[in-house]
Amino acid sequence: MTLPIVKRYLIAFNQHKWTGLAAAVLVTGASFVVAKQPVPPTEYQAEGVLITNPPTVVFSKTASDIQQPVATPKLIKNSDVITSVAQETKVEVKQLLKKLNINIPKPSVGRGETPPPPRITVSYIDTNEKRAQAVVNNVLEQASKYSRKINTTRLTTIISEINKRLPLVERELRQAERNLEQYTKQEGSVLLAAKNGSLVQSILASQGQQSALQLQIQGTDTQIASLQQRLGLNPDQAYASSALSADPIIANLRVQIYQAESQLEILKKDLRPKHPNIIQLQKQIQSYEELLKQRASEVIGGNGIAAPLQSANEIRQDSNLDPARQALANQLVALQTQRETLSEQQKALAQEEQRLRREYATIPNKQLEQARLQEKLQLKQNVYSQMQASLADAQTAEAETVSSWIPEGEAQVNKLAKETTNPIIIIGAGGLVGIVVGGAIIFLLGALGGVFQTMEDIRAAMVQRDIVVLGILPYIAIPDPDLGETPIILEPHSPYLEPYERLRTNLRRASEDPVKVILLTSVTNEEGKSVSAYNLAIASARAGKRTLIVEADLRSPSLARSVKVAPDPDASIEPLRYYGNWSDCIRLVPEVENLYLAPSPGPIQQPASVLESSEFRRLLEDVRGRFDMVFIDAPALSICNDAFVLEPMTDGMILVARPGYTVESMFAEAAQQLTESEDITFLGGIINGTDMAIGKTPLLTEQKFMATEPETQNLTEEEEPEEVKVPTK
Repeated sequence: MTLPIVKRYLIAFNQHKWTGLAAAVLVTGASFVVAKQPVPPTEYQAEGVLITNPPTVVFSKTASDIQQPVATPKLIKNSDVITSVAQETKVEVKQLLKKLNINIPKPSVGRGETPPPPRITVSYIDTNEKRAQAVVNNVLEQASKYSRKINTTRLTTIISEINKRLPLVERELRQAERNLEQYTKQEGSVLLAAKNGSLVQSILASQGQQSALQLQIQGTDTQIASLQQRLGLNPDQAYASSALSADPIIANLRVQIYQAESQLEILKKDLRPKHPNIIQLQKQIQSYEELLKQRASEVIGGNGIAAPLQSANEIRQDSNLDPARQALANQLVALQTQRETLSEQQKALAQEEQRLRREYATIPNKQLEQARLQEKLQLKQNVYSQMQASLADAQTAEAETVSSWIPEGEAQVNKLAKETTNPIIIIGAGGLVGIVVGGAIIFLLGALGGVFQTMEDIRAAMVQRDIVVLGILPYIAIPDPDLGETPIILEPHSPYLEPYERLRTNLRRASEDPVKVILLTSVTNEEGKSVSAYNLAIASARAGKRTLIVEADLRSPSLARSVKVAPDPDASIEPLRYYGNWSDCIRLVPEVENLYLAPSPGPIQQPASVLESSEFRRLLEDVRGRFDMVFIDAPALSICNDAFVLEPMTDGMILVARPGYTVESMFAEAAQQLTESEDITFLGGIINGTDMAIGKTPLLTEQKFMATEPETQNLTEEEEPEEVKVPTK
């Protein structure tokens, strides 16, 4: 058996062999080029130093800030300095940049010691002694000039930015002043009233007036009740009786009616009822009564609506008040009018009190708003003042700007010693180094991927973390993944079903209690959790178990078409209604007996809320009693926490890993979380997509997924079978 480290290296070699070979050839070629180089001529190294410019007396803070010396190679190796030096010394820019060396030493400073001023050492190597010295001297001079240019540019930029922003800040300040002034004009009276207590006094005064009016109303009610008892009339009846009794026309009509009735009674004694005189008197009485009703309506007003009269006898009775009772009736009407007036005044005072109370309740908010506007104004004033001060300081600094760096004397020139090496030794060492570097690069590229490369790596990681390896599943080859084909095993006699059958039987022993609802997840996508869930469910259904697949990855499209099931196109519109009726969302898989599928309506928005809904929970509770096995395909742990939301509704969780795809660090984090949590029932792990041997060519969905390896012949036990290997990716 091949050692895991050798297998990892072989996998890395297969992936990065051309990179390693290119590195080996490159190193060997470089050594050959170095060995064939001619003996270089005598070279001279010129070296000069830039030191900080001694500080001068400045009166502005900006001048001190921009002239702080910062040691950086960009001060010298910038286009302005290099171009000027190249023109002065007649040296090409590329050669100048290649041979120009900048060194910024870091001084060692003890505790409590003052660090020395920074220095920049500039050196240049050339075959011409004078040219080397001239180049370094020009570099020092141009760098000093460029330093002053930098300081001047910084100062100009500061002044320009301040002038650019100052009008905007001033407008904001004026706007803040106007806002505060407008708010003070609008709410100042209320805030002042709240401050001096007049608003509270107005509320108390209103309450006192309401109490006084209530006492008057009670006294008036007492008088009205007394008069009603004495008269036997309510205010409306008293008004009507008083008005009718005071009208002379009604009194005259009453007298005429009385006279006619007296004559009628006298004639009735001697004449028969149909006598013309009797009939005439009756008509006369009827006419008087009609006139009486009309006059009563005119006197009372409103055509009898204010106090409707039923008959002429009632009008005669109500209009028969003596002067004393008429005075009492007028007094009752006046008291009723007075009571209504007092009630209206009391309502008006109550409304005014409510308005004052509402104003009083808004006082804290108005005070906070006023304080906020004042604070905003103060902030704008501070910003404006600071910008004015900064502008004045920067304008003062214009006359104080100098260079931060100056040359320390002339450049010194030294002759460099030459060293020669045997070309054969250089080429041999280069070839050996190339082989080592190529192999190291191959191994390093394979290791830096951070991905488990072999099945043994994943198994070791699971065993190290006490994770039960429930099954090892093979990689199922498909001819063209770009067509969207999925390696789901619908062929009943496929040899790929055997590993899933072993996994199914291992699940029966994974827990002391029988497991029925199982959740499958992975660390990242493309580790085969969905394919594992489908094929495991197919194996369970082939074994005679009534099996259901629940696609709980609502963030990805459904794989239902891979098993010839058409998902509901309207499920993504109302997913809660979709899951609310299990008969609508659960579909029968046509080519596998006993297999059912609940397709995902995804991708949808807010999938976590759907998984946490009562509809989805009731669906899982319902299918637990209707099916023998339920496999839930959950999203990857690195994508979301949907798997942890679903886990309490299941009997356990399985983690799927795959060589070449599972990231080591993410797997370790997920394994630690699953194994150390007491609230999670973790059944174990599955190693998917391995290069394990399969005895026959796989027959896949709709005869689309044909194996690329030849079938293994039937051999005797003495013969060595040729295993059909499938790739890991």
